[in-house]
Amino acid sequence: MTIAPYGQTPGDLMGSIPMSSPDLTDAELAAVRDVLRCGQLSAGRNLAAFEKAFAEFVRARHAIAVSNGTAALHLSIIAAGVREADLVLTSPFSFVASANCILYERAIPIFVDVETTTGNLSLSRVEHVLNDLSSGGVDALPRALRSNSPRGRVKAVLPVHVFGRPVDMASLTAIAHARDIAVVEDACEAIGAQWDGRQVGTFGTCGCFGFYPNKQMTTGEGGMIVTNEDSRADLCRSLRNQGRDAADQSVNNRLGYNYRLSEIACALGLVQLSRLEELHKKRAQVARWYEERLTAVEGVACPVGPSAGARLSWFVYVVRFDDARLRTAVVEGLAAAGIPSRCYFRTIPLQPFYVERFGYRPGDFPNAEHLSDTCLALPFSSVMSEAAVDRVCASLRAALRRAV
Repeated sequence: MTIAPYGQTPGDLMGSIPMSSPDLTDAELAAVRDVLRCGQLSAGRNLAAFEKAFAEFVRARHAIAVSNGTAALHLSIIAAGVREADLVLTSPFSFVASANCILYERAIPIFVDVETTTGNLSLSRVEHVLNDLSSGGVDALPRALRSNSPRGRVKAVLPVHVFGRPVDMASLTAIAHARDIAVVEDACEAIGAQWDGRQVGTFGTCGCFGFYPNKQMTTGEGGMIVTNEDSRADLCRSLRNQGRDAADQSVNNRLGYNYRLSEIACALGLVQLSRLEELHKKRAQVARWYEERLTAVEGVACPVGPSAGARLSWFVYVVRFDDARLRTAVVEGLAAAGIPSRCYFRTIPLQPFYVERFGYRPGDFPNAEHLSDTCLALPFSSVMSEAAVDRVCASLRAALRRAV
């Protein structure tokens, strides 16, 4: 039995289309009940089993469960050796956590513009920025830090697999390794995505995943770090648990955090992971329904297909419009029909906090800004019906007709 999202009954859903919904069954309910019956709600057998199953799934040596994807990114930045004033290259077109995690360690995010076709980091620009910084250039630095500001060297690059679309990790890791730079993969939106048959998240020093309810699989809140290096795994396990020593929990070896993941979440994750291929297929079907209905619609572009040798993991279904005016018209038209949508993503350097701190201006990252102005996420989940997709697309087409 599939459980209606957020406590609703199937009848309640007839007149509403949620932006996203978790795909939960009796198996998930039973797993959670088992945890509650046994009484151990933290640091038990489900944690160990979830980490083992996840490591086997992605084919990594270690998996470390944490409280959310942001925590995974934060600890991975620490494990990559990033310290105060170090530079970390990353994407301006992402959820803000991928840049905030750099600031948590008082390092400096260096934004590199993206490809307009994929929304992922432009690798040619990554190389250009690295070459410029290594020769003493300052153009890639935030304006507020270009004169007389102490800065370290480039310590890491943090690519984001935006919307579940894999970055060309073979090329990116080659660029980074040639310069002795760590790679921290943000795969929080991309569990199950692959590059050349290899799971994303396993190419870098550390890889990070998130399990928020709108993701391909969920633990409610939760995240995972994967790595093949024993020392980094040990460090992350200590950091997530207040910096405690593995052998003696009364000893705190370092400043740590409360980033643990509960037994309830891990039990939920175990079931969801076992169903992941099913969940991927269902999400891919919803994406196909959207593509069939929107490909020929003038003024809107569907997501491009995966690159050769890559596997896309559908996180959200994001379309692009010819201009911002059309997107606004569609957002308003969908809202009038009772259908939600989301403008993904606002360019991170133009968020008020980043503008105030670093002095970024419109036009600094034209590709990311264009995507920010023209992209729109439509309702999407593995439990979405074809009838719901029909309704969204009909309302979208009607809004576009009125806007012309």
